[in-house]
This record gives sequence, C-alpha cells and structure tokens, in this order.
Amino acid sequence: MAKEEAGVTEPKGLTFDILLTTTETIPGKQYEIIGIVQGNTIQTKNIGRDITQGFRHIAGGELKAYVDMVSKARALATERMLEEAEMMGADAVVGLRYASSTVAAGAAEILAFGTAVKYV
Repeated sequence: MAKEEAGVTEPKGLTFDILLTTTETIPGKQYEIIGIVQGNTIQTKNIGRDITQGFRHIAGGELKAYVDMVSKARALATERMLEEAEMMGADAVVGLRYASSTVAAGAAEILAFGTAVKYV
C-alpha cells in the first residue's frame, strides 16, 4: 500500500521491467496489443498549505507545494498503471498519456493511460 504523508499519498517506489513510451511504435520490436491500461489518483493538500499557497498566489511565483503534490500524483498514477500492465503480462506500454482534472476545490485527479503490449 502506498504511504500517506500530510494528506498526500506517496508512490511506493516500485521498479518495473516494462518499457514506457509516448510513441505508438517501438523501433525494432514486433508486438501484439494486450489492451488499455490506466492508473489514477485524486490528491488534495491540507488547509494549512492551501492558505500559504494562497498567499504565494497573491504575491506571484511558483506554488511549490502544489508542484510537489502533482509530481507525486503523476508518479503514483504511473505506478498504478504499471501494476495493471504487469498483471496483464505486458512487456511495454505504448502511447503513454497523462490527463488531469479538478475534481473539487483543491483536489486534482491525475490519470496515466496507454496501451499494454507483449513482444512476439
């Protein structure tokens, strides 16, 4: 299970022997499509950090707490997608994409998705 730190779920830090690529093909590899894989998470910041980031927003500058939250959320969504690909026996995920959306005030969903493939 992923650990939680100040309301943000941290990725487990797992390693996978699955190639990730944003391209639709892998040069020099023949493969068959297994199916779509995805992983997602919805993250929020705590109210204390929301207040300090609100002041930063007024003054201008990077909202570092939110950058950190989104980076961790992207890593967690990717990790969950890779777990699904591994269960399917995939060697790679092609066409990797990320999507994000605001679910509620201060809450963001990150979705990682792609096509799981098996080398032939």
